[in-house]
Amino acid sequence: MIDSLYIAATGMNAQQTQVDAISNNLANVNTVGFKKNRVKFEDLVYRSALQSAVSPGEEGLPPGTGSGVVVAGTGKVFSAGDYKKTEQPYDLAIRGQGFFEVQLPDGTRGYTRTGAFQVNREGQLTSSQGHLLGAGLQVPPDATAIEITETGRVLARLRDESEPLEIGQIELAMFTNPEGLEPIGDNLYLPSSISGDAILSAPGDPGVGLIAQGFLESSNVKLTDEFVNLIVAQRAYEVNAKAVQASDEMLGIANNLRR
Repeated sequence: MIDSLYIAATGMNAQQTQVDAISNNLANVNTVGFKKNRVKFEDLVYRSALQSAVSPGEEGLPPGTGSGVVVAGTGKVFSAGDYKKTEQPYDLAIRGQGFFEVQLPDGTRGYTRTGAFQVNREGQLTSSQGHLLGAGLQVPPDATAIEITETGRVLARLRDESEPLEIGQIELAMFTNPEGLEPIGDNLYLPSSISGDAILSAPGDPGVGLIAQGFLESSNVKLTDEFVNLIVAQRAYEVNAKAVQASDEMLGIANNLRR
């Protein structure tokens, strides 16, 4: 009977983690480029139990009883969010698979789906946190307009020039298993042994998304789904709490047998 108390406690702890993940999703419902979290569960080890006597040819009882549940890990769901038109020339959205590559302060490369870029004082294209876009684009100071095609070509229109000047190419990073990326905050991810290394490809290549200039990708959090998941997690927590209560009552009955 004591085992049931600990088993139910593992269920309550697991559902608390689920509620934490849902709360984070709801908090970031309006965060540009945010990808919702998903909690993965797995059952704990099984202990051997005595087999009941069975007749030949009949199936016996299961060989053991479980020890509860544990959180196996959390991951990101990289389904696409809605696209919002902003009319800003440096706002970019990826229609399909892929990540923008940016240079982090320590020199490593980070990856993001957030395409809210801007030009710094040196004319370089950076993220809202100041991270340089991996392509190392330099916008000419006399550029009157910037055009970014869906295949990643960056064209600058200059004064007194009839034809636009191509100043660079934006590539997108692809991963074998995007769910294995390590989130570090600010909608940035680092590659891991699970995700595999980044493979840079031109937008529009087979399996690679296209770039939409003047758009931003919204969070992929769906309020209705999160509210339903929240209710389910709350009920599961309540059921596990009931199991603790029932176990306590049965222990109380056992303790009172001598009276």
